[in-house]
Amino acid sequence: MTQNENTTSRTYQQLQPCEQGEIMALHNENWPASQIAKKLHHDRSTITRELQRNTTRQIGANHKPYQAYYTETAQILHNDRRAACHAVSWTDKAPEFFDYLTKELHRKPQIQSVDSCVHTYKMAWPDRPCPSTPTVYRYIDAGLLDVTNGDLSMKLRRHVKSGRKTHQRKNKRALGKSIEDRPAAANDRTEIGHWEGDLVKGKRVASEPALLTLTERVSRYEIIIKIVNYHADTCRQAVQDAIDDYGPKRFKTLTFDNGSEFADLSKVEGTTVYFAHPYSPWERGTNENQNQLSSEFIPEGKSMKSLILPVIQAIQDALNQRPREIQGYKSAMDILPNFD
Repeated sequence: MTQNENTTSRTYQQLQPCEQGEIMALHNENWPASQIAKKLHHDRSTITRELQRNTTRQIGANHKPYQAYYTETAQILHNDRRAACHAVSWTDKAPEFFDYLTKELHRKPQIQSVDSCVHTYKMAWPDRPCPSTPTVYRYIDAGLLDVTNGDLSMKLRRHVKSGRKTHQRKNKRALGKSIEDRPAAANDRTEIGHWEGDLVKGKRVASEPALLTLTERVSRYEIIIKIVNYHADTCRQAVQDAIDDYGPKRFKTLTFDNGSEFADLSKVEGTTVYFAHPYSPWERGTNENQNQLSSEFIPEGKSMKSLILPVIQAIQDALNQRPREIQGYKSAMDILPNFD
């Protein structure tokens, strides 16, 4: 049996300007595409595609329109298509967004994150081009922006857990009602008014000032109070003052850990205080996350003696104005607009 040994490759090759000139001349002489293809040693589909893409509408001397193929026009159209198919940098497509991003991430104290900048911008200007959050992070990592990883303190603090198990003491005494007895509305976040609390410490010396932080579980609203030291009676009085100032009706429950500085919180009036299990910070995860955000503004390991009330208020406002993904990019102040 005889086999066809034709191994001619039919890969596409771009037409050269001189070939486009021949196509124009032969097409004007009414040559069919098959004959033009044979003469130029191209596939018929190459010629028909060239004529379909680059034949344009012209106006004749009698002011009547007609279709014609011209070499110069074909090359211009080809160049335009090539330019349009190349990827355009987001910095060129969305310069307004990157100006907005740079301004927000350089703001002190910093209210927005990269993710909240992206979504806030999209909601404010839905018709403007805006990159995705991963794209912005790639641009920052590549050094293409006026924002660096040094401006993203939360990103720098993240680390991969090693999975190493640590020894946990089981004999730490409970200071009051267990978190296991906390109302379901507090656990399920179905009711506003349930809070978590802890301390943000500068120098870890009990006689040094610290910040008492209270975080509402539904809205993530934050209250920050500077205390002169973190002795148990000081913490109890600060919590009591917050409840008295804002009103007991706003504090249905409070949840703290079993630190010795909170040993007197069961004496607080106007609310019910619950205590998480020993060495279980995830049981107060809302407040733990807020404290990490607070530390963006507070140098770790330094005394808080010089930290003044206007600065503390600015930090509190920044946290309460920050749009959050979990809240549909609303802020705590959007959810609790009249909380004061």
